[in-house]
Amino acid sequence: MTDRLGLAVFGAGRWGTHLIRNFLEHPRSHLKAVVETNPDLLAAVGDRFASYPGWAEVQRVSDRRSIWGNPDIGAVVIATPAASHFELVRSALLAGKHVLVEKPLTLDVAECEDLCTLAQRVDRRLMVDHTYLFHPAVEAGAKALQSGAIGDRRYGYAARTHLGPVRQDVDALWDLAIHDIAIFNHWLQSTPIALQAKGQTWLQRGRGAGLEVTDRPSPAAGLADLVWLTLYYPEQFTATIHLAWHNPDRARRLALVGTRGTLVFDEMNARSPLTLWAGSLEQSGSQWLPCNQSEQLIELASGEPLGQVCDQFLAGVLDGAPLDRSDGSIGTALVRLLAAASRSLARQGELVWVA
Repeated sequence: MTDRLGLAVFGAGRWGTHLIRNFLEHPRSHLKAVVETNPDLLAAVGDRFASYPGWAEVQRVSDRRSIWGNPDIGAVVIATPAASHFELVRSALLAGKHVLVEKPLTLDVAECEDLCTLAQRVDRRLMVDHTYLFHPAVEAGAKALQSGAIGDRRYGYAARTHLGPVRQDVDALWDLAIHDIAIFNHWLQSTPIALQAKGQTWLQRGRGAGLEVTDRPSPAAGLADLVWLTLYYPEQFTATIHLAWHNPDRARRLALVGTRGTLVFDEMNARSPLTLWAGSLEQSGSQWLPCNQSEQLIELASGEPLGQVCDQFLAGVLDGAPLDRSDGSIGTALVRLLAAASRSLARQGELVWVA
């Protein structure tokens, strides 16, 4: 197989520029083109990377049709708004390109399934950029859990809050929840069997906010600024997630509680993102007393999570390595959960079973 993969990046926004940088710097990729319909973003990305080796050879175009017939481009990387994903991914696969697409795969379960089927039919790799699944803290946390560090698992909780940016295409559920659901699923090696979602909308109420029963976020129905999401896993494990883009208390924290301790992934903790808080309760007469308490800062491997995503995608295409940590089926499963959560949110927190 070839040592380098020619590729094009679609989208030169915030996340697209991170992907451009990683693929420009990666020894196994050859960035051939950047596709962006916004002329200001296209000009800005040209200025930003002007000093990078090989940048002068990168085409900067607004028309994606020039990419589909280019035999030097074997893969495309899509970092455009989620509503555009289905059409772009489908066109890329039909043009014989491998695809790495920003999360979510699409906003519709049936579309996700169609893309997975198409990728298999045309024998192309389809990977979804769920970056957190490649975070050193998430990888180290999975190993700690497999070793039995927290004992029997009891419940989980997470908070993902900030003050903006406020999306106008999807609500806080679709914007934020996918990260923590992906981590819980990975750590538990399981998926929820049911869920509930409740929310409030202040900024973009629309008409009939929160009352329309839909599988995807509906701007016409209002976009929730605050969501409380409860996930019910097998074996009576429950996880609760607080999601908001209307809160200046910025939080990126997720925890799993067990009989012997709690594993905490806190991105905002500069001292250590991953901590094992050991401790249990023992009965003494009629009372329960804390014991065996300690704090362990878990050492993490170095490396940028997005760089690890790019590594796996390139290895999947060039070497045939498995993409099972974040392939199209994983992306579809997460969209299925978000769609079920949207139904619950529209029904004022009704319990929804996940097929």
